[in-house]
Amino acid sequence: MQLLSLHVGRPQQRTSAVRDGQPTRWTSAIYKQPVVGPRALGPTNLDGDAQGDTKNHGGPDKAVCCYPAEHYPSWRELLGLDAASFPYGAFGENFTLVGLTEDQICIGDTFQVGTARVQVSQPRMPCWKLGRKWERPELPGEAVATGRTGYYLRVLQPGLVSPGDPLTLLNRPLPDWPVARVNAIMYVHKDDAALAAEAARLPFLAEAWKSPFRRRVGLIASRAK
Repeated sequence: MQLLSLHVGRPQQRTSAVRDGQPTRWTSAIYKQPVVGPRALGPTNLDGDAQGDTKNHGGPDKAVCCYPAEHYPSWRELLGLDAASFPYGAFGENFTLVGLTEDQICIGDTFQVGTARVQVSQPRMPCWKLGRKWERPELPGEAVATGRTGYYLRVLQPGLVSPGDPLTLLNRPLPDWPVARVNAIMYVHKDDAALAAEAARLPFLAEAWKSPFRRRVGLIASRAK
């Protein structure tokens, strides 16, 4: 388990494909640049990183966006791009990790990385900006459909992190709850109230995910009346 590469970025305005005769302008920090050497990791982000949409991105439960390196070959093949055109960081992640795919890492897992301590807080919900970046609107949906969404970390102890740092698992309180299972309940088992209720009670899962699960339980109950 290792931090292969580290990326930061700040909001910038971009122009994408023409729509209705006009180029589409938008602002995002999804364009990340690799970091060489140690970087301070604070309670809400890496030093030098920021979010263009602070309502839906960032905050303590989304301090670090992670993406598994294992997924990159499949995306490069699908998009017809090589490693130089679709490098680590292409998904807008801060940490590109190896050995920690969505079915290998669990909600609540706590790791030591560098001098920082972090905890898995929630799966990532890929947004439209990922599709806009690569001019492939269906890309966020493809990430969800394949389960290759990535996930977020909260910071329990700030510190310095560097590319190449190992991740040491300190605690796994929910071994039956890999990120892949939470994704499946959200996107596949949409009519299973029992699973949604169970997920809504999970300790360590971010409120941004618990709340939709609770709403789902209520909606399913109301339809059953």
